[in-house]
Amino acid sequence: MDYMEIVFALKAILASNDATEFAIVERHSHPADLAAALAKLTTADQCRLLGMASPAVRAQVFGYLSAKQQGALTAQFDRTRLAELLLHMHADERADLYNQLPEPQRDAALPALAQVEREDIRRLASYPEKTVGAVMTSDYATLPPDLTAREAIEELRRIAPDTETIYQSYVIDASRRLMGTVSLRELIVAAPHARVGDLMTPDPVSVPANAPREDAVRLIAKYDLLALPVINGGDMMVGIVTYDDAMDIEQAETDIDFRKVGAVSELGKGLKEASITLLYRKRVFWLVLLVFGNLFSGAGIAYFEDTILAYVALVFFLPLLVDSGGNAGSQSATLMVRALATGDVVIKDWAGMLGRELVVAGLLGATMALAVSGLGLWRGGPEIALVVALSMQLVVIVGSVIGMSLPFLLSRLKLDPATASAPLITSIADGTGVLIYFAIATAVLGLPGVD
Repeated sequence: MDYMEIVFALKAILASNDATEFAIVERHSHPADLAAALAKLTTADQCRLLGMASPAVRAQVFGYLSAKQQGALTAQFDRTRLAELLLHMHADERADLYNQLPEPQRDAALPALAQVEREDIRRLASYPEKTVGAVMTSDYATLPPDLTAREAIEELRRIAPDTETIYQSYVIDASRRLMGTVSLRELIVAAPHARVGDLMTPDPVSVPANAPREDAVRLIAKYDLLALPVINGGDMMVGIVTYDDAMDIEQAETDIDFRKVGAVSELGKGLKEASITLLYRKRVFWLVLLVFGNLFSGAGIAYFEDTILAYVALVFFLPLLVDSGGNAGSQSATLMVRALATGDVVIKDWAGMLGRELVVAGLLGATMALAVSGLGLWRGGPEIALVVALSMQLVVIVGSVIGMSLPFLLSRLKLDPATASAPLITSIADGTGVLIYFAIATAVLGLPGVD
């Protein structure tokens, strides 16, 4: 069923209150599509429909809802219904929901769960936000090394209903120390009496639970893993980060970086859900700060007032030149922020990248200088054409170097390189471009220096 068919079907079910019809929709729809359709209904209608779903499907659908929708729904749940939901959710989603619940609901729901689930929730919820531990799940398959391939397959068949993935199993010893990994395919094609310890890949790639969550994304992408084991001191395995969770993290981090590049603070919610007041607060700081930064451009223009009065034609090219420097700087900054974020470039690469950027920016500047020199010749004659061409060459080079270097500087200062946003780069390049342009004009046109 497509999205609109599900919406119409759910509205019909609400009118008829027919749980049998909901079971049919549930069977023929993906939980993500069901969640998207439910989001179009009121909270009361969502509660009614989720009440018709089987516990397992209800938990799956709930995991695809936004945090705001989850909060509105759980506020309507009694203790029994909330405990049932927590019991059937994936471990990582369950911990996330637990962290969102008000204290009274936490205290009411936990006693209704078995001790194993209570301890698992508390452990996963205890990791700091944006660490690997906060996004890992404890629903993973483990095998001892002395099992045979046949026994291992039987064990996976037994634990599969409560495990997020069985395609990759983790071999651990009696102390839960991670020894290696073995895939389901390897177990199936192996001789029935082959030992897991002989089939496993030893010393697998892993990540500490207290590491930044971006480390997990980078390792999963680098080694093309379905899941990444998480350890917590002494190589003791405590969870896994799955490929789909890594994709969610990457999307969230990319969204944050895009907003920072535009000099917009993190909203914490969707754009459609953000209020006018929130949007104002998240955007006003950088805009006001950059207003004062742009005063340097105005001061530069005032400083070279005599040059401007002598050659009014210079004003025609001012926006063109300073915008070109800002554009070149923004391009360089965007490339460098992304390279630093993915690990393609590290801080020690700055000198080598600077040399390459100077060459590239020189070629770009020469091309743009050639393109604009004809316009300068037409508007002001050979001398103005020379000023404009030289200024374009230098402005593009300087803007590119600023755009490339600022992310490195912020990384060195332990700040987010994405803060080297396009508006910030543009403001710096504008002020620098004004000084370069009028300094070259003053020198080439033989005007007296400014006292």
